[in-house]
Amino acid sequence: MQALKAVLLSMVLALAASAADVSGTWTGTLKITTPDGQTQDDTIHLILKQDGAKLTGTAGPSAGEQLPIEKGAVEGNKVTMEVPVPQGAFKFDIALEGDHLKGDVTLAAPGQTIKAKMDATRAK
Repeated sequence: MQALKAVLLSMVLALAASAADVSGTWTGTLKITTPDGQTQDDTIHLILKQDGAKLTGTAGPSAGEQLPIEKGAVEGNKVTMEVPVPQGAFKFDIALEGDHLKGDVTLAAPGQTIKAKMDATRAK
């Protein structure tokens, strides 16, 4: 029984050690698809601070245009967060893939949903 506890503890510690650390400044692109099917490119700028599984910081189109992150979480390499805007929220469902944060960003607002694909890299 003691050996099983030791194995389980080492597995938990290994998982915690291998969890992604996404703290830092990230910049990249959003490929936006509008409700009518049109596509357009935009920029993304994230300033993230990770404390264990909790994620805080800001996000926006540029360093000068930032809004606070809410409900930020990191689980393994998966990152989720929300950025409230007037009458809606951007919801991020992204993952750390190598040196990129990639995934889906959705703007849910009354009467419309806009989807985007994000690809950002950490600033050096």
